[in-house]
Amino acid sequence: MTRQLLRAHDIHVDLGQRPVLKGVTLDLKPGEVTAILGPNGAGKSTLLSCLAGLRTPRAGSVSVGEVPIGTLALRARAQRLALLPQNAEIAWPITVDALVSLGRIPHQGPFGMNSTDRAAVAEALATTRMEAFAGRRVTELSGGERTRALLARALAGRPEWILADEPLTGLDPGHALDALLLFRAEAQSGRGVVLTLHDLTLAARVADRVVVLLDGGIVADGTPKAALTPQVLASAYGVKAAINESPGGLQIEIEGRV
Repeated sequence: MTRQLLRAHDIHVDLGQRPVLKGVTLDLKPGEVTAILGPNGAGKSTLLSCLAGLRTPRAGSVSVGEVPIGTLALRARAQRLALLPQNAEIAWPITVDALVSLGRIPHQGPFGMNSTDRAAVAEALATTRMEAFAGRRVTELSGGERTRALLARALAGRPEWILADEPLTGLDPGHALDALLLFRAEAQSGRGVVLTLHDLTLAARVADRVVVLLDGGIVADGTPKAALTPQVLASAYGVKAAINESPGGLQIEIEGRV
């Protein structure tokens, strides 16, 4: 299947009486990592929910290619987009391989798992370096291991798009970097990856494109170097920042309040 743009056109979302997104327009490209940044309450998670088809905007539209996402059957939508929600809880003690197999449900026929499904699960476990954990109960995993298991579940569905809401929450710096490099590799394989993040330096390191939200609108959109300027950070976060380039990407040091 040809991978297509994920489009949000002039979307408006209200939560209660409060406008949360105000005319956001984005054309997201497969093969790229897009990092959505912004302070708390800027609308990042709401935007991701709209892109995943879990929330219907009051106005505007979201589509995959030319197909409005709201017209896709749930099964078809789940085949094309995988969402990793923020702080996903796994309360039941299933094994890692059973969890990852859940990612194949949108593709399964009436007779359950077949050889294609099993190959996809094995590939997802290998990609996330979770083969050795396949028989372990998910409730026994560390935070970093659980993140990789959830990503493996998403990859098992072989989606066109991976959407992840704050996937680094609770991870130490090493595991956070490992997770981002996995997302980076998936984009290089041709998938579209959209992440909401708080860590500016890690976002600059992994993302091809950075979108900065503030008060429900886009205040910067471009490469990390173009979008993460001292002026943008002062406006969006109210901080003074020193930005330096290094072989590993931009280094952003917060120096204080504006």
